[in-house]
Amino acid sequence: MQRTAAEGRGPVRYGPPAPQPGLPVLPELISVLAAGAGRSAAEPAGGGEPVREAACRHWGRRGLDTSPASVAAGPGAPALLLALLGAYGGDVLLPRPCPAWWTPQVRLLGRRAYHVPTPAECGGVPDPYALLETVRRVRAEGGDPRVLLLSVADDPTATVPPPEQLREACEAAGSAGLFVVSDETWRDTVHRPHDTLVLSPAEMLPDEVAVLVDLSGALLPAGWPAAVVRFPDTARGTWLRARTLDVLTATGAMVAGPVAAAAAHALDEPDAVAARACAAASLHGVVAAAAHHVLLAAGAMALPPQAGRHLYADLSPLRAGLARHGVGDAMELEDWLGPRLGAPTPGGQRFADELGALRVRLSTGPLLGATPQERLAALTARDPLALPHVRGALEHLGSILTGLA
Repeated sequence: MQRTAAEGRGPVRYGPPAPQPGLPVLPELISVLAAGAGRSAAEPAGGGEPVREAACRHWGRRGLDTSPASVAAGPGAPALLLALLGAYGGDVLLPRPCPAWWTPQVRLLGRRAYHVPTPAECGGVPDPYALLETVRRVRAEGGDPRVLLLSVADDPTATVPPPEQLREACEAAGSAGLFVVSDETWRDTVHRPHDTLVLSPAEMLPDEVAVLVDLSGALLPAGWPAAVVRFPDTARGTWLRARTLDVLTATGAMVAGPVAAAAAHALDEPDAVAARACAAASLHGVVAAAAHHVLLAAGAMALPPQAGRHLYADLSPLRAGLARHGVGDAMELEDWLGPRLGAPTPGGQRFADELGALRVRLSTGPLLGATPQERLAALTARDPLALPHVRGALEHLGSILTGLA
């Protein structure tokens, strides 16, 4: 994430990666990957039958009946989204803020990206009235909005849209004639699954929604890139899948054979995989809640984190203290805070947020410990907040923020 002018880096290449779990890879997955290492045949475009059938079972357990003919797999969500948007055409509407990698995907294709404000209580979905007004304005100006990207468990805000907010956004998209791409990568990282209802737009607009899941969200390490997308079971969905496979073929975006085997295994969620995903989500939830408390105690603001491995902090109330350090916008805040925390703290400008707003995404992974042993100890501890290295990391965060008051 360092800006190295001498290397001529553009804004995408030093953009922030998704928050990492910071936990050792599950041994069971290592065994599956190793067993597939002898494969010499490449996976077909869109993935072989085992991974697509496993994806169908994965979605079936979440109430979305799916056939393998409606699924495609690719080497990570960015590759799949790029192929899907390239196949569909048109301009794209996105919530503000949104994941850092969404907007570059749209612009790389030469399409226009229009950002729509989110409701006050959550991120991930656009305000429905603002969405309709944006579509009206764009079309009046000669634009061609066709696709809405949204998320049911959001990066960067770490929130889950309430069902009524999601439904209103979907109804607005439907009335505006938009095709919806629902990024559900973080759906299975909800901190309190028994208290948080997560719905998919595919349950509301079954014929007009594609569901995208990057397995690095909950099931696989980021170094094993694999993602799946579910297309509508319609003639239009069949056409879109075929066009998407054309793009994947042309770009050589295939899942590596051993990774495909691990992905199929993880999608079936055997006991060890499901237990690790649940334990990791709970751990990050506990630490995120503690970090949220630290932020509020220091006078900062943030929505309560509900999912993922991060939270989105607004340090605007601390603007005067930050100004004493020469910090006046999100880019300067990113440069100032990251070295002090010893971890990347991407500013809101990375997520299409306002540059002048003092917002940053704070990841919980670095708070779990500096070594694999410390992070594993946090995963298995009855009370991870009682561990000296976790408590010390939270106290360090608090000391930096309270010094700005």
